[in-house]
Amino acid sequence: MKKDIHSTAAANTGAVLPQRRNGVMLRLFIMLILVFVLMTLLRPNIFLRPANFNSMMRQLPEYGIMAIGVSLAMMTGGIDLSIVSTANLSAIIAAKLLISQVPQGSSNEQVLPMIIVAVLLALTTGLLCGALTGFLIGTIGIPPMLATLGTQQLYTGVAIVLTSGRPQSRLPLLYSEIGNAEAFNFIPVSFLIFIVIAVLVGFILSRTKFGMQISMVGTNPKAAQYAGLNNKRIILKTYMLSGFLSSISGLIMMARANSAKADYGSAYTMQCVLIAVLGGISPNGGFGTIGGVTLAVFILQILSSGLNMFENVSNFYRDVVWGGVLILVLITNWLQARHAAAKISSK
Repeated sequence: MKKDIHSTAAANTGAVLPQRRNGVMLRLFIMLILVFVLMTLLRPNIFLRPANFNSMMRQLPEYGIMAIGVSLAMMTGGIDLSIVSTANLSAIIAAKLLISQVPQGSSNEQVLPMIIVAVLLALTTGLLCGALTGFLIGTIGIPPMLATLGTQQLYTGVAIVLTSGRPQSRLPLLYSEIGNAEAFNFIPVSFLIFIVIAVLVGFILSRTKFGMQISMVGTNPKAAQYAGLNNKRIILKTYMLSGFLSSISGLIMMARANSAKADYGSAYTMQCVLIAVLGGISPNGGFGTIGGVTLAVFILQILSSGLNMFENVSNFYRDVVWGGVLILVLITNWLQARHAAAKISSK
């Protein structure tokens, strides 16, 4: 019986989602082209410079990878507001290890093993942070919004205690060189990491049993449970993956800034939520595509870089723009869902 319910749900999902997914991708692709053309027309001498594209490719992996983590949490019907604090805590733990264990003037052969250990420690920290969040949500039953607000404050507080609120600098030069390396003297390694992660997570969601389980839990938790799914384990694994991705972002931020601190990237949380919603992730859970999230990352980065090209536009207005865009996207999605529901009921 459980198998029959599981198979029926999967069949129904497979019949409905492709059309919706294609519509989201088409809309985002058109939006990406329009934004690109607009910025090209407004500032052709600045926007089309190779240095500008290189700068955009360096900036977007930091919040782009975290946005994928937020998207995964939202697909389960939850949200992860602790991504930035998880990223900073992971980076700070790695930075403190490198600063304390690598003497000044050490050779690259001496530094490289400690860099590997520091990276593994940061990734483990991200997994543990995600596990705690997933446990609070899936097992204890705390609402995701409250649970992740609590863990956000907890992880930020731990980071401040560990650093006394001061930046952790004087990192080994080799770490910065590796983190800021470029392929073909143009494409940052961090951008390639973002692309690889997007492809892998997209494959997990669309081609694996775990991806289907995430969608089923987000669509209807009770039905998923009746179908024989372990909702607690799925939620735990999802938030652990989100924490793992956040720790990767923290390592990338640490390499780009050559330091780590507790409040780095504090504005990224809202941007990541905006990217997820703009990319077609349903705030109610159950539907989403990493391809759409990736396009949304590109759109947001082009908009962000475009705002920087106007000297008379203050950075203080950026949050106003992001908030307005988020509300506009939510209203648009609501109207589309209402229109689709009306069409179904009229048949």
